[in-house]
Amino acid sequence: MPEFTGRSPAAALVQRDLDFAKLGLIWGLLSGMLWGLNSVVLDQGLKHGPFANSALWLLAPLTAAAMHDILASCWLLLFNVSTGRIREIGRSLFTRPGIKICLAALFGGPLGMGGYIIGIKLAGPAYVLPITSLYPAVASALAMVFLNERISLRAWLGLALCVAGAIIIGYSPPDASPGNDFYIGIAMAIVATFGWGTEGVLSTSGMDLLDPAVALNIRQLVSGVAYMLIILPLLGGWLVLEDALAAPSSLILLGAGGLGAASYMLWYRSMNMTGVSRAMALNVTYALWGILFSALFSDTTITLALTVGAVTITTGMILVVGNIKEMTNLRNGA
Repeated sequence: MPEFTGRSPAAALVQRDLDFAKLGLIWGLLSGMLWGLNSVVLDQGLKHGPFANSALWLLAPLTAAAMHDILASCWLLLFNVSTGRIREIGRSLFTRPGIKICLAALFGGPLGMGGYIIGIKLAGPAYVLPITSLYPAVASALAMVFLNERISLRAWLGLALCVAGAIIIGYSPPDASPGNDFYIGIAMAIVATFGWGTEGVLSTSGMDLLDPAVALNIRQLVSGVAYMLIILPLLGGWLVLEDALAAPSSLILLGAGGLGAASYMLWYRSMNMTGVSRAMALNVTYALWGILFSALFSDTTITLALTVGAVTITTGMILVVGNIKEMTNLRNGA
């Protein structure tokens, strides 16, 4: 016999929804944790094999970005095959929402992921992650301009904090900074931020009618193809790719691709379960996770300015993407 709980059906339904939302918060936090770890793993991969060649400072990171997106798309392809979604990819590719996802892939891949990995290569993940965590703020500003969305006073305050945090980090290079490379890395992190912010606006519009797992798979596939057939040939062909596939660093990038795919999937699942604002606010904590993992697994020195800048950006992002009172009350919608 079922256990009698003494609660009405309506109360039981509210509790079920609350438990569902709480689990979504866990997925959102885990997505940020995995992306922070993904960045540190990528940084380690860039220190080995052909990626460590300083003469290939541009081609090597972009090759790593290509491998990351292609490997992530393979992981997602396996997921979609196992869940029976594989046919949806071909059917969705040339629809209007699918085309928006393809366009989002070009901004999020060559600009976003490319700038992100170059930034990690030149400045290190602890400095790049807090700056790229500005991408939701960029998406909010673009949505205001192109989608006529309104930005509240609270969100403007959050944007100001984000900019202040980025300035604190950018003007506080590590003591062992290799000349101008650090500032080039910071500049590429800013490029990545605008690429991901633009991707966010396009993909949000495209995913209104597409399954998130299918849309994400299309995004990674299109990005990988753009790298392989356009970006890398323009920069000198597949020279680094051929060496990288034969080097141990390819296994590191395989792991990074798996972490990246898992992070994206958990983020989309969190948005579905607990709302976009809460999920995004938890996802951007990858800036803080990146600093923690950098301190644990690399030789990065965590300075006071870096920590203050990261905390400032994370606080600003929470203000931008969600009302704090609503975020602490799971019974309200996001």
